[in-house]
Order: sequence, then structure tokens, then C-alpha cells
Amino acid sequence: MDAVTRGAKEEWLDLFTTDAVVEDPVGPSVFDPDGTGHHGRDGLAAFWDLAIAQSTRLEFHIHESFAAGAEVANVGLVRSFLPDGHVMDAEGVFVYHVGDDGLLKSMRAFWEFDRAMTTMRSADSV
Repeated sequence: MDAVTRGAKEEWLDLFTTDAVVEDPVGPSVFDPDGTGHHGRDGLAAFWDLAIAQSTRLEFHIHESFAAGAEVANVGLVRSFLPDGHVMDAEGVFVYHVGDDGLLKSMRAFWEFDRAMTTMRSADSV
């Protein structure tokens, strides 16, 4: 989350294994029409450019966190500040799986794009 909020793409990519998968959100979406996720460093880099880099600022508001084994599920929202002066909240469950080497094997984000769109408002209202 820290690397994302600072816009540190390379640091974020270095947190993942070379064969990692990111599904954000899980299933077909505007970011992943086939719903198969973004695979490997090139896929994750493309996801960054397509989704993360499109926001001028991102905030993470985690309300609950549940760790089990090599995974953690965070419940909360990701607030995206968009270049057009709007803000959007994606409420969901964000699941991270860490490998034995301490790197992320996967990140799966369970949130609904249409539901997030209903939260669109002026950034001045935040």
C-alpha cells in the first residue's frame, strides 16, 4: 500500500514473485476483460499503468484485517482521486498471498466496479 500511495511502481513490482498474479477486481472488468488476472512482471506493470497510474492519488482505508497462514484479507476501501477532480471509493476485500520467500504470490481484490462508480463525487467533498 505504501508503494502505491507514493507512486513507486518499481518498488511495488519488486514486492511480487516473477510469476505473481493480480486480480483487481476478481473476474472480468474494464481492467481485465477476460477476467484471468494480470500475470508476471510484465502483466503487473501493465496493470499499474492501466489502473493505478490513472489516479492522481490513492488512499487505503482498512477497517479490518484477518491473517491466516500465508494470507491476509483486508476489509476496507481504496479511494481514488482522478485527474478530472472526482473521487471514487472501491469498498471490498483485498486478499494477499505471500510465498516462503516473503514475496507476494497473488493479490485478489473483491470489489464491484459498478458499485464503486455510484460513489463518484467531487474531490472537494472529501
